[in-house]
Amino acid sequence: MDYAIKTPSQLRPILQGFRKSAGLTQAAVAELLGITQQSYAQLEANPAAASVERIFKVMRLLNVDLRLSQTLAAASSESASVATPKRQRSAPAVKKVRPVTAKKKKENW
Repeated sequence: MDYAIKTPSQLRPILQGFRKSAGLTQAAVAELLGITQQSYAQLEANPAAASVERIFKVMRLLNVDLRLSQTLAAASSESASVATPKRQRSAPAVKKVRPVTAKKKKENW
């Protein structure tokens, strides 16, 4: 079955569903990936924060393919935006600086 994903928040229930349909626990997936259960739980809880490479590793493990397709709405809105005249530029956005915090040990997977 195919699932249309239009926002990163939609990844969580889909990843959980594929994992559960494969009969795997978070601990089992984590073991197969060579990471801790806590690390996998974090990825599954917030997949939008994970790298694409990590998402692909999980998808390969769960035998899930990624298919991209262009929707008709996207194609028509894109052509409409091309015809729209340019607006004047606004002032550049100010970058926020993150506070320095203690680094956590990252797992290499």
